[in-house]
Amino acid sequence: MARDHLILSAFFFNPQGDHRMSWRHPRAPGREVLGFDYYRKLVQAAERARIDTIFVADHVSIWDSVKSGVAHYANARLEPLTLLSALAGVTRHIGLITTASSSYSEPYNVARLFASLDHISGGRASWNVVTSAMDEEARNFGRDGNIEHASRYQRAAEFLDIVKGLWDSWEDEALLFDKDTGYFADPDKVHVLDHRGAHFKVRGPLNVSRPPQGHPLIVQAGSSEDGKNFATAHADAHFAIFSTREDGIRYRQDINDRLARHGRRPESFKILPGILPIVAASEAEARDRQDYLQTLLPD
Repeated sequence: MARDHLILSAFFFNPQGDHRMSWRHPRAPGREVLGFDYYRKLVQAAERARIDTIFVADHVSIWDSVKSGVAHYANARLEPLTLLSALAGVTRHIGLITTASSSYSEPYNVARLFASLDHISGGRASWNVVTSAMDEEARNFGRDGNIEHASRYQRAAEFLDIVKGLWDSWEDEALLFDKDTGYFADPDKVHVLDHRGAHFKVRGPLNVSRPPQGHPLIVQAGSSEDGKNFATAHADAHFAIFSTREDGIRYRQDINDRLARHGRRPESFKILPGILPIVAASEAEARDRQDYLQTLLPD
């Protein structure tokens, strides 16, 4: 009996490695993490290894709420959609997942950014929808604190509906490029959205034609009740963290129950559990490397 394909995704948040102080390791890269070539080599290696996707996480602030945040934490990182657009040109198959906030973005901009990435990459774009939980992010967008939790997810649901509507505002056969008749597009296949909701008014249509995938894949990473309900209603994949196999089984069953309430089957929804591998020749050596990384944490 054929088994489902295991999805492997290379997760990039801290550019030098996902341990918070991995940038201090003697072999860790330095300023090159702000250049393209560093990522090109990593992602091409991941593609050669048959990794399915790369996942470049993001937030729209620096973490400076703790005293040593700016001094010690690797806050500087490239804007991910710009980076993935460049990486699309030097890869052929690997999926390209990145984050955009539904709390501190506008649907029209997000729709055209991910539609463009999907065209540039030949249908490999995925959007990790986040509602942004940090007050530091809110303060970069005219607010003293974050939007209330439930309201963030209500806004996100409307935001996502608009984005999908904008992707659908061009039918698959809308573009004609008919030089004889002078018709660039079929006006009967390009549609005004005219959305008017609690949070947004968006006319449409999008000024990018329908993405190759139709809808780029939707990923979601929130593990709260609101987050899991949003994921099972709207997403194709869900990023989660649990410590044991038993916890993972319980989590999957919980997700399956929520999917059923939305009329969805378990096979329509993938869970991507996070791990931080420490590679070594033996478990003892791996433990030593882990302990060394812990010594790099600031006092």
